[in-house]
Amino acid sequence: MGCQLQKRTRLKAKTNLESIVIEIPYVPFGSLYISFTTVEEQLCQLKESSSISQNLSGLQKLYECVEDFLSTQDGKCLDTVLEGSIMLLDVCSIIKDVLSQMRQYVQELQSSIRRRSNEVSEYMTSRKKITKVIRKCLADLKNNKKNDTEISLLAEVEATTLAVFESILSFVSAPKQNKSLISKLTLTKRIAHSEETSEVMKVDIAVKALTKGIEVNNVQKTLGALEMTLQDLEDGLETVFRCLIKHRVSLLNIN
Repeated sequence: MGCQLQKRTRLKAKTNLESIVIEIPYVPFGSLYISFTTVEEQLCQLKESSSISQNLSGLQKLYECVEDFLSTQDGKCLDTVLEGSIMLLDVCSIIKDVLSQMRQYVQELQSSIRRRSNEVSEYMTSRKKITKVIRKCLADLKNNKKNDTEISLLAEVEATTLAVFESILSFVSAPKQNKSLISKLTLTKRIAHSEETSEVMKVDIAVKALTKGIEVNNVQKTLGALEMTLQDLEDGLETVFRCLIKHRVSLLNIN
């Protein structure tokens, strides 16, 4: 890892929140140092990943390593981390509910299109309601960001977990758009030619086109792809949620 061992071990790691510095007592060959570096390696792998699904899988591995690290702790100075564990569970639960509701809305829209009733207005109304929930959660996450320059390893784990949660919320949120994006030319171009557009964006654009009476090809295929993506994210979050519960129990046992 390129870390220089001195009287105290000093490691610097970047998250998408901010640069932070971690300090722990130097234990050359002890279990504390070994478990610390294992957690740090998992954190570095998470920071290098750009895939949400890989990040969720990485969180699972991270918390497995954290369990080993906690076995070396004596319970001192864990009160803040214990409080943070409740917050992580709350945020994870909210995101699970958001994904579940979105998947339900997509399924209802698919059924509507198959019946040729095209009740897209109901989908748009539901989408706006859930977008408000998403944006409020994102705002709360930003308010919870720590400004400390030196924090513990467990605090970095918390910050990285929140960063992954924030990326999921950003992925499923509806970005603010100007009216020009609703024109037929822009809509059809974005649906047909933008490979970087997420499944969520493609569905939003297609639905807005349908409300304007614009014909959209393969809309069911687009909805099906989004449904699968949401299901995968739900499954990944459910596993992370169980990891967070186990993490909190471990913290309580230490105290």
